[in-house]
Amino acid sequence: MLPTATPCPATRSGPDADTGSDSPAARSSPAGHAGPDRPARHRRLATLALALVLCAAGPLQAEIVIEDDTGRELRLPGPAQRIVSLAPHVTEVLFAAGAGERVVGVVAYSDYPEAARALPQVGGYASIDMEAVAALRPDLVIGWASGNRAAHLDRLAALGIPVYLNEPRRLDDIARSLERFGRLAGTDATAQAAANDFRARRDVLAARHAARPAVRVFYQIWEQPLLTINGEHLISDAMRLCGGENVFDALAPLAPTVGTESVLAADPEVIVASGMGEARPEWLDRWRRWPRLAAVGADNLYFIPPDLMQRHTPRILDGAQRLCDILEQARAKRPTAVGG
Repeated sequence: MLPTATPCPATRSGPDADTGSDSPAARSSPAGHAGPDRPARHRRLATLALALVLCAAGPLQAEIVIEDDTGRELRLPGPAQRIVSLAPHVTEVLFAAGAGERVVGVVAYSDYPEAARALPQVGGYASIDMEAVAALRPDLVIGWASGNRAAHLDRLAALGIPVYLNEPRRLDDIARSLERFGRLAGTDATAQAAANDFRARRDVLAARHAARPAVRVFYQIWEQPLLTINGEHLISDAMRLCGGENVFDALAPLAPTVGTESVLAADPEVIVASGMGEARPEWLDRWRRWPRLAAVGADNLYFIPPDLMQRHTPRILDGAQRLCDILEQARAKRPTAVGG
């Protein structure tokens, strides 16, 4: 826990003031001095003087020194009180870390939890309104390294606003995000409990599914352009948790564009799509035009809501659970190894 200041003692006068001649210590001895309680009175005076000096110096807070996910060092004089979030997933993780009351601004689509919907918006994660951010007087901005524009982040830093960059690439990075956000906001206990719960749930899924027979998966983010994810993406880590193999693991960009021919050549056993909302995207079933595709032949075309897989938050384990169940269904359909 971070040290906090002792409340400043009230300055009192009159017969009840411990520093006056009418104090109990003074009244206990003749003429108000030289009595047996005088040393105690001096100790009280010394304690009071020290407290007043400390109060004059301001609250006692430990400086926070921390590295963000890009390796940059950030220093804060104490826990942040006014935080602006520049990504929906950052907003959600802040609330999960117990720092929701410190969030004063968010970007569009910061819709979870419900309380986040009522917060002032400062544009979108790729189109930040600098004036709106500055008007909120933040003492900390938390950005998304691969999602926010570098020019926006540089301008915020030039304004003297501390900027912490978040970039989860593995499931355990979400647990670390919880811990670090809790440290930045002074909500360490809540954040640590949330991180521990996340790791425990991840470990349960890994124990059940990670060593199961591998299933080749094509994860489709969008249709036009045809977008997927590479092996460095957080979703690929969730796949590995379930015993899945990303057929485009080796591509360079985090979210590469691929062609239909590449998907047909990779011949995935399962295709999982997310789309933009809670409804199954109609374009997922367009793969049925290629009946020789393994995923189509086995009827392994599945949908997982994007909020459960494409946001770098604790809810990704809800998506991972669905993915693990999907891959178990695919294994059960194999004619040569029923049930895997």
